[in-house]
Amino acid sequence: MTLQQLKYVAAIDRYRSFARAAEHLDITQPTLSALLVKLERELGVRIFERTNKQVTPTAIGKKIIRQAEKAVYEAERIAGLAAEEKGTVSGPLSLSAGPTIAPYLLPKFIRLYSETYPEVKLTINEMKADAMIGALQLGQVDVGIAVSGNRVPGIAEIPFYTEPFRVYLAESCRRKLPAFDPESLEHEKMWIMKESQCMRDSAFSFCKARSAGKRIYEAGSIETLIRIVDQNGGFTIIPEMHLPFLTDAQRRNVRPIEGKYLSGRSVSIYIRQDFMRERLLNSIVEALVSFIPGNMVEKKIAERGIRLEEWCGRE
Repeated sequence: MTLQQLKYVAAIDRYRSFARAAEHLDITQPTLSALLVKLERELGVRIFERTNKQVTPTAIGKKIIRQAEKAVYEAERIAGLAAEEKGTVSGPLSLSAGPTIAPYLLPKFIRLYSETYPEVKLTINEMKADAMIGALQLGQVDVGIAVSGNRVPGIAEIPFYTEPFRVYLAESCRRKLPAFDPESLEHEKMWIMKESQCMRDSAFSFCKARSAGKRIYEAGSIETLIRIVDQNGGFTIIPEMHLPFLTDAQRRNVRPIEGKYLSGRSVSIYIRQDFMRERLLNSIVEALVSFIPGNMVEKKIAERGIRLEEWCGRE
């Protein structure tokens, strides 16, 4: 049994496809299949059941896969520690970002990071917070970026930035107001995206009181919400970093929020408590801070980056 075989087992389970796993591992599908068969013969058990349509782990396979993931994770930590000691930023990096955050971070981040750190083998997955936390726990993801408030044992949550919301009004209800007071539009249509705008304390309070307006609708993306408002009237709330995506005419429909309402979403970085690659983590932070508006970023992180001993309970 080799570490390489364990990596292949973990990849097959992650993708549930020999073709996709082979592509990820940069080997041929026949080579991957042959190495799996060799391992199964060595162990004397079947790890996966294979059909023409799917690949699923057997009962004993699930246990073997979990141990394989742990072994691979620990081996990669050793390589990471060596890289940290040499002062280099290199090796594999798996990053996850939430779907309501990814459009504003990933396009610029990928270009900047790839240019600055060409020796890092970057893999990025867009995941909802619960899936991201699960992947972090299993060592399938190194660093996650998601809306704050996903605290679980063994995972460190590091507040990164707070993004203000703006109100996007339909042309018919602009009324030329300089700012938006939610109480003044209590009986208008509210168009809400649950995952982004009404999550925990990430938006102003009428998102929690779903009886506040006449009707509340839920859509799947900010772009969809804006088009709904343009066609049907009413209003929605959008993150500040969405403003560059608007046309000049649409920007005239944007208003700030005033009053006592919560009007922003906090975004955090998530890592395992035993994460050790501080230099690698800060390379991610530096790339993101280079284009996230400075007034949003946590002051301590903007000034000196992340120090793991402050967040992971180390001496």
